[in-house]
Amino acid sequence: MAETPIFPRGRVTIVGVLNATPDSFSDGGRLCDAAGRIDVDAAVALGRRHEREGAHVLDVGGESTRPGAGEVPVREEIARVVPVVEALAKSTPLPIAIDTRKGAVARAALAAGARVVNDVSGGRFDPDLLAAAAEAGATLVLGHLRGVPATMQRAAHFDDVLAEVAAELAESALCAERAGVAPERIAVDPGIGFGKRLDDNLALLAHPGWLAERLGRPVLVGPSRKSFLGQLTGDPVEARELATVAACAVAVFAGADAIRVHGVAAGVRAAQVGRALRDAHRGRAEWRS
Repeated sequence: MAETPIFPRGRVTIVGVLNATPDSFSDGGRLCDAAGRIDVDAAVALGRRHEREGAHVLDVGGESTRPGAGEVPVREEIARVVPVVEALAKSTPLPIAIDTRKGAVARAALAAGARVVNDVSGGRFDPDLLAAAAEAGATLVLGHLRGVPATMQRAAHFDDVLAEVAAELAESALCAERAGVAPERIAVDPGIGFGKRLDDNLALLAHPGWLAERLGRPVLVGPSRKSFLGQLTGDPVEARELATVAACAVAVFAGADAIRVHGVAAGVRAAQVGRALRDAHRGRAEWRS
């Protein structure tokens, strides 16, 4: 029997976030105990909650990639994520993604039970990550990011954000294939909030279907609680869930194959509405033609 793809085109895949970090922009420290150590039991409880609420994938990260964030040493990142991945793999049948830019962290997490590698740098930070994904037969999500999180918002500039992001993601995908990753296991993420201005983020959020057609890959978008939503609404990060729901529904309507969210229950409903409207719009267009 053929293995079910992680990001099948027949559904909108919901990716639930688990940040095993003390400093992520939205929920840093949520999974830490009073001493600042990662609370594995709390991580498992959150993963099981995401599962109950409708997540298809659990995304575990041990390094904040918010604007201005510094790099976490490999050993520390592994110490944060591996116990969480191991515990989740024993507690839920959902595929687990490791959100990392580093090959060594990806290898450790894959050995612990992860099946997906989610790299915001698109394999540009550490090319060994591509080899790690290939050797494990993992699904690979290639994000778009120029530079590193610590400096990515300084002088961000695009002349044509859709064309440039598409071209750079295509290059990342080609590098992944050359490293041995099967083409059908590659998805892309336009990197909303990663080295982008407000108008850049809006253009990318409004055109994931164009990217999917241009690249021939499933497209994952992650607008959840990000600062561009605060720019639009004036809401602080803890009050951006309504704006996140709106952004996710629009992204799905516009052709996104997957959304990455902190609030899974809300994300599921946003995807249901966005998908229903997308189907209705396509049906109307076919009827008119």
